Amino acid sequence: MSDLIDDAPDGANAPEFTVSELSGAVKRVIEGEFGFVRVKGEVGRVSRPRSGHVYLDLKDDRSVISGVMWKGTVSKLQTQPEEGMEVVATGRLTTFPGQSKYQIVIEDIRPAGMGALMAMLEKRKAALQAEGLFEAGRKKPLPYLPEVIGVVTSPSGAVIRDILHRLRERFPRKVLIWPVAVQGAKCAPEVARAIAGFNALTPGGSIPRPDLLIVARGGGSIEDLWGFNEEIVARAAAASEIPLISAVGHETDTTLIDFVSDRRAPTPTAAAELAVPVRLELLGWVGDMQARLGRALSQRLEVRGQRLRDLARALPRVETLLEQPRQKVDSVGERLGQALIRSVQIRRVRLSEQAGSLRPATLSMRITQGRGRLDDRAARLVPRLGRLVLAKREALGRRADRLSMRPIQRDVAMKKERLRDVSRRFDDAGRGQMSDLRKRLEALDRLRETLSYKATLARGYAVVRGDGHVVSTKADAAAASGLEIEFADGRYKIGGAVPKKSAKKAPEQGSLF
Repeated sequence: MSDLIDDAPDGANAPEFTVSELSGAVKRVIEGEFGFVRVKGEVGRVSRPRSGHVYLDLKDDRSVISGVMWKGTVSKLQTQPEEGMEVVATGRLTTFPGQSKYQIVIEDIRPAGMGALMAMLEKRKAALQAEGLFEAGRKKPLPYLPEVIGVVTSPSGAVIRDILHRLRERFPRKVLIWPVAVQGAKCAPEVARAIAGFNALTPGGSIPRPDLLIVARGGGSIEDLWGFNEEIVARAAAASEIPLISAVGHETDTTLIDFVSDRRAPTPTAAAELAVPVRLELLGWVGDMQARLGRALSQRLEVRGQRLRDLARALPRVETLLEQPRQKVDSVGERLGQALIRSVQIRRVRLSEQAGSLRPATLSMRITQGRGRLDDRAARLVPRLGRLVLAKREALGRRADRLSMRPIQRDVAMKKERLRDVSRRFDDAGRGQMSDLRKRLEALDRLRETLSYKATLARGYAVVRGDGHVVSTKADAAAASGLEIEFADGRYKIGGAVPKKSAKKAPEQGSLF
């Protein structure tokens, strides 16, 4: 039995971890035990990649620990770490599983040996910052291409030569130099007076007022650069109406003037590069823009031309647009003659029908009736007026004792005059109405004569009658026993007799030829 079952080796029952699980467990242990630490040491290697983060080493005489500062933390630091600097770093300990090492994530780093000088500098910086002199909103933009550049620096140092050389290489400009002491007790007042003096120049005067100021000095120790940490210099830079670039020390050196200036340059040469663009690059850019503009314009014209040609191909030809209207005009023109003839015939028949009711006898009868009504009303008017006068006289006789004759006579005279006026107007109205009716009758008679078929006969037409009816077709003419043709100057009979009553009948449609 012992040969069938092998004994398990020592540790075979221990749990198995993946590499990630083990790294995570180590990370949790380290972060749990050292959540927040402060480490004092010397800054060793410092790396600043493009991401903006800072990687460094903290070391003492026996050990080294890696440190990292994220981009957001780096931008908030008051003191940037440099190799060889004794610092106190505050942060949290963690691990980096990708390289199986632990590191400290630094949230704050300060110099370990900060003395009275640094304490005073920090206090002054805090006071100026509280006044808002470091705010980004108060900083002025730099002119793109200044005509005159004012430089505040020592005229004998290498700084001014570097600035002039860089300006000459990039874009030559007029430079005004205000010589000052760049270190020592005279440094701060002279730099402040230089900044104020440039701002006091009159624009367009004999000495041109600069469009941009550069305050520059080479590198040195904190004691050498202390003049640019003085409050008088910082306030003069903040009060400058001319945009100001500070270029004091090397890239790692930071002074108060850097915080209040409109732009900080890491070196004096970099300040010259910030002040003016590269002339050749501008010329090249302008040439490139001109070429691009020409190409774009040409391409635009070509696209528009192609688009126009495409649209032109989509449009129909002029001949095609006119084909249907022409055909429609031809069709309407062919039907127009027949339509006009048909319309004239219909209106002629309608006129003949209307002319039948316009007879002189009817008009005479209407006039006689109107005259009779007029005579009847006139006959009744006179007795009625007599009765009215008699009634008025009787009433007057009854009231004669109370009335005077003179008003009555006047009233009678007025009534007589009104009676004569009414009679005259009535006669005039009757004569006018009779005249109007006579004129209308004459006009209708003339219209009848004009529209009568007699006038049509005068134009060369004729009326054919057969067996008492108007003949309008060849079959009717063949069936008639005799024909009578009426012309404008008389009638002509062919064959049998035609009843006389047919001669008075108005011609019907199709009777004229």
